[in-house]
Amino acid sequence: MSASRTSRGRTAIIVGAQWGDEGKGKIVDVLTRTFSVVARYAGGHNAGHTVIVNGKKFIMQLVPGGILRPECTSVIGNGVVLDPLAFLKEVASLRAAGVKVDGNLFVSNRAQVILPYHRMMELGAENAPGRVKIGTTSRGIGPTYEDKMGRRGLRVADLLDSKLLRTHIENACREKNMIAHALFNADPLDADKMFREYADAAEQIRPFVRDTALLLNRALAEGKSIVFEGAQGTMLDIDHGTYPFVTSSNSTSGGAATGTGVPPTSIDTVIGISKAYCTRVGSGPFPTELLDAQGEDLRKRGNEFGAVTGRPRRTGWLDLPELRYAGMINGISWLVVTKLDVLDHLTEIPVCVGYKVDGKETDEAPAQAYGYEKIECVYCKMPGWASPTQAIRTLEALPKAAREYLAFIEKETGARVGMISTGPDREQTILVPEFVSELGLKNC
Repeated sequence: MSASRTSRGRTAIIVGAQWGDEGKGKIVDVLTRTFSVVARYAGGHNAGHTVIVNGKKFIMQLVPGGILRPECTSVIGNGVVLDPLAFLKEVASLRAAGVKVDGNLFVSNRAQVILPYHRMMELGAENAPGRVKIGTTSRGIGPTYEDKMGRRGLRVADLLDSKLLRTHIENACREKNMIAHALFNADPLDADKMFREYADAAEQIRPFVRDTALLLNRALAEGKSIVFEGAQGTMLDIDHGTYPFVTSSNSTSGGAATGTGVPPTSIDTVIGISKAYCTRVGSGPFPTELLDAQGEDLRKRGNEFGAVTGRPRRTGWLDLPELRYAGMINGISWLVVTKLDVLDHLTEIPVCVGYKVDGKETDEAPAQAYGYEKIECVYCKMPGWASPTQAIRTLEALPKAAREYLAFIEKETGARVGMISTGPDREQTILVPEFVSELGLKNC
């Protein structure tokens, strides 16, 4: 191993191992006690991360969770799509709460910019007759990624160029207004008004803008450690998820390299975040979904409502074939299990251990969404612990049945459980000593 390899800082990717909403925000917050930088690599302000510190709730949509620690640098990478107005609103909210933002938060000059016509196009497409409803947040995320891949997008560096911004908005509005009117009978957007609003926003954003790929690689060379923060989850990945009921970016671990400019050879560890059960927001396949009173009970006990939209999440039992798939796609070596406490009341916990299609066992995740309709889940029933876990801070102190539940997850997925969340507050966390040692979390 070269000297440069051994002297650089540690890196870890935090990735959702299910359909998103696994509690990544809290986990990033816990890990940034000893990591120097946290970098968001995909998605937009459709992703809400909730962190509770001493009973105070913070909901972040674009800004990485590390911003709550003044000694940590937070980066919004080039793989993120940035709504300038949403960003400024979030920054203002954090400043008002006494969070140190200025000098601690940086935005990639290569990130794509969301503009009002992106929202117009997404709303129109989602509500158009005959279209498959994906269940998007209608915040313009998908159309912005479309423009990025079509090489007609606006990047943050371009946002700061007033002349280029005006030309881009005028041309884009001319095109998008015509398309939206023809397809959706939408009212046209005012290009002059849009330019004035976003030119003003650009000047407020300017102090945050950097070449963040250079910033991150320099940080590593200086021996600083980096956590890469994913958005959404594995099964919402544009390539590997339940297409077309997915997000518009690579939410899996591979997106961390392309979404920040840090090479894959610099990645040390991938940490998958999984709830002790499953949830999903929006439309699409969900093999273990509960459509009965038990599902509603999980929703209420787990407060399963979207941090950004408030939409009720669909709920179901833990899906181990899905977790194994996520482990394979992401290269997960450590699992963090969140919301263990939501199962505290149960005396018996069903777990999906396998899939059958036409009566035959399969390890293959269907490539087409309708393929999931043929799946029959094979369940085993684990004993519940029927006792509270919220105040427990060590693995050994957990009830025997809870430890057995976690050990079963390890055995079935091949990943080690390194952290367990037993409540929403950052202090309601159990850290396994081997996990602490490997990641260098000396102060946790």
